[in-house]
Order: sequence, then structure tokens, then C-alpha cells
Amino acid sequence: MSRKGKVLVAMSGGIDSTVTALMLHHEGYEVIGITMKTWDYASSGSSTKETGCCNIDSFNDARQAAVHHGFPHFILDIREEFGDFVIENFVEEYLAGRTPNPCVMCNTHIKWRALLKRANALGCDYIATGHYAEIRQHTNGRYVISKGLDETKDQSYVLWGLDQELLGRTMMPLGGYRKSAIRQMAMDMGYPELAKKSESYEICFVPDNDYRGFLKRRVDGLEEQVNGGWFVDKNGKKLGQHKGYPFYTIGQRKGLDIAMGHPVYVTSINPTTNTVVLGDKSDLEQNDMMVGKLNWIKYDGVTDGMEANTRIRYKDKGALSNLYNEPNGIIRARFYENVKSIAPGQSAVFYEGNDVIGGGIIQRGELILNG
Repeated sequence: MSRKGKVLVAMSGGIDSTVTALMLHHEGYEVIGITMKTWDYASSGSSTKETGCCNIDSFNDARQAAVHHGFPHFILDIREEFGDFVIENFVEEYLAGRTPNPCVMCNTHIKWRALLKRANALGCDYIATGHYAEIRQHTNGRYVISKGLDETKDQSYVLWGLDQELLGRTMMPLGGYRKSAIRQMAMDMGYPELAKKSESYEICFVPDNDYRGFLKRRVDGLEEQVNGGWFVDKNGKKLGQHKGYPFYTIGQRKGLDIAMGHPVYVTSINPTTNTVVLGDKSDLEQNDMMVGKLNWIKYDGVTDGMEANTRIRYKDKGALSNLYNEPNGIIRARFYENVKSIAPGQSAVFYEGNDVIGGGIIQRGELILNG
């Protein structure tokens, strides 16, 4: 038994998780590798070749690294757990006219819980992942997620849903490194093929990156049910027919198949009437937002008026806002300046410097006129 402890490392077969496992192994931890199978590509109906984290080559890469360095490796099938929650939520959100973030839902409700359950069964002190973020214990005793050193790879945004129990057991060794350093480590450890391996940014269960096709295959008769709805302007004037409200997202400009003589954007979606509102770029601007389904990390809540840098999408740099408590566990974020394309269903994550205060799911956005 290692004096440093026993750690269960989530290994996808990619560079980040492999370097994480080998780094901890070399530091003297007793490492057990585990690869989670979340999705069966054959059942997606897509003809695209398997890519990313759930294909047999990735499983083999993870296992070979573990065997070569003499630590155990297991494959964990969580397809049923994953499908029941993540995929059903994904479909339901689009059918409700919202834009979901399945990676957040998976991290929050499936992957970490599955890891912790197996870590407990195997007598592991910790679980570890290859995310570019950092975890530390604050002076108030709470565990805090902070941005990774490499802001181009920072993944703190998708981790806002992890609760204190999970954070207290989690290690993220890559948070203090830049991606270039991790690639060099892979080379130095004898894995040049990993250093050159391309990264996948698609949703794991939508291998062709075509969520519209996935929805059509997943929901029988969906296309017939929603086809022929109307594009309308902000005053309700009909502009032309569309292919069905679930196939559009807030801020979308391309692929609308409607000629207006000038650029138009999706500004809101109404599933009840199967209408999609189009407007100018300026119509996407809002400065007030309601956020629910909250999880607090750095503190156990916020005081009214607290300032935060609020991010409304993964690659968003964020915008300064004040946070206010509303009834029924809702937070109102009031931005100092207008922001574009607030999309219900997406995550809002609140930052204090590099630290995640907490986050939640955007319920709605609106434009509040000052004065």
C-alpha cells in the first residue's frame, strides 16, 4: 500500500488522462485505471466511424498504458446509467425549446458518481481525472474549483455541478500545466503517438456532430410533428416556414434557409406554437438573466449584489455582473453591459477571480432598459 494513497484514475485513452495516471503512478500513488463506456455508437444510427473516448482503440490505449506500467485497469460499462439520464435530458431539453449541455449533466450526475462508487468499492482514497482545472480547500473549509493555468484548455466551466463530497475526493493534476507541457511529458514518457493524437470536441453520443439527425433518429415521427412551423419577427409577423423548432438554437444565423435580404438570427424559440423568432444581431443583446438548478462551490450561497464574472457558454470569457437572490432558489444575474445570445438550457457559471463561486442552468434572459 502506497503511503500517498490509492487513486482511481478515469482513463479515456487520450493524452490527458494517460499522463494523469502515469504522473500519479510516478509520484508514488497506488493507481487503478478505469475506462468508462458511456455510449454504443452502433445504436446512434450514425454511419460515422467511432471517434473520441468510447471506441475500442481508446480502450486498448488505456489498458496498454496501465499494463506497461504495472497497475490494474478496468472497463466500466455505464451505458444504461448514462442513457437514462444524459440522453433523455438532451432530447427533452431540445423538445422544450432549450439548448442543453450534456457534458455538464454527465459530469454532475453520472461520471463522478460512477467513479466514486467504484472508488469506494476498490478502497481508493481519491479519484483523478485529466481535466484542466484545479481543486483546493478554501480557508472556509469548502473545496473550490479554479481555472486551469492554460486558459485555452480550461475546463472549470463544465465542472460547476460537482458537489462538496465529490470535490473533496477528486484530484486534477493537470490544472497547473499548459497543454504544451503535457504533450512534452507524453513524449518523455514514451508515448509520442499520444502527443500527436487529435482531440475530439463532439458530444460523445453524436459522433457526426449532427444533433438534428440524432433527434430525428431518437424520436419517432419528430420531423413530421414539428415540420411547417413559422419563422416570425419580434412582433409576431410571419416570415416563412421552418423545419421544426427543435432544430434551431439561440444565436443561429447559418442554415435558416430563409432569404431576408440581410443577416437574421434566431432570438427566441416557442415550442408551444412551434415558432422561431428571428431578428437582427442587436436583438440578441440582453443584460438580465434568471438561473436555476444551482450548485454552490466556493461559498454556500451569495449575498445580494455580489459581483461575479459570469460565463454563459464554454468558450465565453465572461462578463461582469451582480448576483441577486430570487424566490424558489433562483439567481438573477444583472450584467453591467449587454451580452449576446443568452440561451435557456445552457450553463451559467459565476467566477470570483479564477475561482468558481457556483453555477446553474439558464432559465431565461431579457433586456432591461435603464432609466
